[in-house]
Amino acid sequence: MCVLAAVLIVGLAPAAWAQDAQSDPRESKPERPTVATHAHAVAIGIAELETGFQFQHPVPGSSVLSFPVLVKIGLADHLQLDLAPAFLRTSADGAAVGGLGDSQIGLKWQIATGAPAVGDFALQALVKLPTGSTARETGTGTTDLGLLAISSREFGPFALDLNAGYTRRSGDGSRAPVSSTFWTCSLGVEFSDRLGWVAEVFGYPGTAGPAGSPAVVAFLTGPMLVLRKSLVVDVGAIVNVSGFGGTAAYAGLTWNMGRLWSPPRRPQPAS
Repeated sequence: MCVLAAVLIVGLAPAAWAQDAQSDPRESKPERPTVATHAHAVAIGIAELETGFQFQHPVPGSSVLSFPVLVKIGLADHLQLDLAPAFLRTSADGAAVGGLGDSQIGLKWQIATGAPAVGDFALQALVKLPTGSTARETGTGTTDLGLLAISSREFGPFALDLNAGYTRRSGDGSRAPVSSTFWTCSLGVEFSDRLGWVAEVFGYPGTAGPAGSPAVVAFLTGPMLVLRKSLVVDVGAIVNVSGFGGTAAYAGLTWNMGRLWSPPRRPQPAS
């Protein structure tokens, strides 16, 4: 599937500038809007905000409006802290509910640069906390532990990001599967200093248990515009391949907010 997607969507993926190991710490490093992430971390002391909205009619008569938020903080060279609260609004048969969703905390650590086969390689550990409401259907009521493997490579103006993840959940599987996996495949191109395009094929293999569900595969695409080096905006759509439901629309931004603290000075070599 990933190889086929690469053939079909060459040039339509996360812009290459978003995946670079950048020399300017004030340049944004968008992980939006894809499910995938790249292997790189923001610079030490830098805080970056990603936010937006996504709207979908999963099935006729229902809708989901979500407001994802991700705050990234550079803790050390190649080490990034992720803080991700979520806000949801769902409606079915004319009744709407919403509120705070489940929140995530993560650490992304780039452990290799330019390695054979995997290129730039990182691991990301994630914890999802049950901050949402099961009664309002904005959370699963479970605590989740996840591990994500990330491979990023560049080919001239193009970028390739491959992710594979595993999640283990608390609970008996009645509200959410005890375990699940997912995969993503992204390609990228920068058309100019200001304009890129984003596309991705992603999937969630089927799960077992009382809350199990069939496999999901979807395709995401849309433009990205650099307003200035610290601010990137995106819009687009996610369309069903299998099991995703109705087409979703999204829009958002990535904003490099600057330094929270300055990194320690590196010792200068003796002359």
